Amino acid sequence: MITAVYAGSFDPPTNGHLWMIEKGAKLFDSLVVAIGLNPIKAYSFSLEERLAMLQEMITPFHNVTVDSFENQYLVMYAQTAGASYILRGIRTQTDYEYERSMCYINADINQQIETVFLMPPREIAEVSSSFVKSLIGPAGWESVVSKYIPASILKKVTERFKP
Repeated sequence: MITAVYAGSFDPPTNGHLWMIEKGAKLFDSLVVAIGLNPIKAYSFSLEERLAMLQEMITPFHNVTVDSFENQYLVMYAQTAGASYILRGIRTQTDYEYERSMCYINADINQQIETVFLMPPREIAEVSSSFVKSLIGPAGWESVVSKYIPASILKKVTERFKP
């Protein structure tokens, strides 16, 4: 059984994340969507809220599970999760530079775990959690943000950021 880990902060999950999950579910026998906790990052949603949002998003996929990890390198978490692969998305040149470096560092730490890169389609290539959060606030933001996150997530984002 071939398992991969797709990790991120998912604060909040976006259509880009959903696209990666859909592709990962097709490519691998098992996909673990894992929230990595970074102690220096300020989150808009708690770990429990993000886990619940992801759990709701993955219901159509029988081979996808949700988990979290902290104080551990992603490549070491992947090993403990029984994964042979790390799934990563590359949207921009900046992503490429960062992911290339991380791929080499991960290989230095554990050569048994391979990194697989996917490039999302143009219409969601610029979507990130930070981008979505930057759109919140001005009048009508809900309809703008709705283009970039699943409807179930929009409900939670709207509740969180109501004026």
